[in-house]
Amino acid sequence: MKRIISVAFICSLLIATGVPVIQSQTDESLSLWAPIPEWAYGYDTQPQPGDRPPIPTPGNRALQPGEDAEELSRPLKLEGSSATYSRQEIRHAQDVIDWFPSDYPPMADIIKYGPDALQGGAPDWACGSCHLPNGKGRPSNAPVAGKPAAYLVQQLRDMRNGLRYSADPRKPNTPNMIRMARAMTEEEIQESSEFWAAVPWTTRRYFVMEADLIPEMYLNPDNNMFFAVGTEPEEPLDGRIVETPIDTYQADYLRNPRMGFNVYVPVGSIAKGEELVTTGGDGKTVQCAICHGHDLMGLAVIPGIAGRSPSYLMRQLYDFKQGTRKGVAAQLMQPTIANLTLDDMTNIVAYLASIDPSAPAPGDSQ
Repeated sequence: MKRIISVAFICSLLIATGVPVIQSQTDESLSLWAPIPEWAYGYDTQPQPGDRPPIPTPGNRALQPGEDAEELSRPLKLEGSSATYSRQEIRHAQDVIDWFPSDYPPMADIIKYGPDALQGGAPDWACGSCHLPNGKGRPSNAPVAGKPAAYLVQQLRDMRNGLRYSADPRKPNTPNMIRMARAMTEEEIQESSEFWAAVPWTTRRYFVMEADLIPEMYLNPDNNMFFAVGTEPEEPLDGRIVETPIDTYQADYLRNPRMGFNVYVPVGSIAKGEELVTTGGDGKTVQCAICHGHDLMGLAVIPGIAGRSPSYLMRQLYDFKQGTRKGVAAQLMQPTIANLTLDDMTNIVAYLASIDPSAPAPGDSQ
């Protein structure tokens, strides 16, 4: 049975390691402490002064100029699913499709349709549109499935209260999340958090491989995702981590929530990350298991980090370091990242993404 852990208890563990617990930064106009890992935010260039996020338009059933009505209304199927949807239905951000309803509880209205306060008014997204109905998400947003409900409630409140935003001013879904969190009632916050918490994170989603060269990638500005153009390794990875769907058509056009991702990481990064995660790197940081559990699948109100999106994890580490993510979680995380470099963070998330969440943890009975 998992032990209930208080913030004070975790802080005492951190203090015991010799690392002081510090407050998060409050100056929102800070210059970047290091070049932003643009790949983690879905870009291939650094942000510039004055950059602002574009205003995306949520998909709907309305035909756009030049679109083929017959093609978009054609019934589509997915292997393993008994459902049938058209592309018009698939892209509708306020009425989430349900390819595999047995993978999660029945979708609550907030998951399927979005906040009630935004219905029929300003364009909005249902929670399941971005995070997918199984909560596994995509590189550009959070994989929320299997995270503790209390943790998710706190994150939504942090967004609503101006304590969590993106270090990259261009990232569009962060202000959208803030707007939606502010529109949600406490009941909707609780309901959505309990829904995601009830979806297990036990299926491997990321297939990590070390590489110097990777297939040529196309960066889609509409969803900040990398898609492989070919199959031959010809583009230098150059210290990045690149997530790309195993099957672009399945992941993007059909929005198959079960589709996995190929993840290319720098050569040697997995072993270096494992050293930092499991031992603290000779005092450079704190072993992740202290707070996230011996299997890194979460402990009480602390979220799991094993087998999660490296882009998402990297954004959180950078946002913590930059001071754009505040609140209780930031106060706990800032001491652990105080001495980490960008390369260290890259290695850590490469290792974490490589963990198969369906495999027994070291020391567990087989």
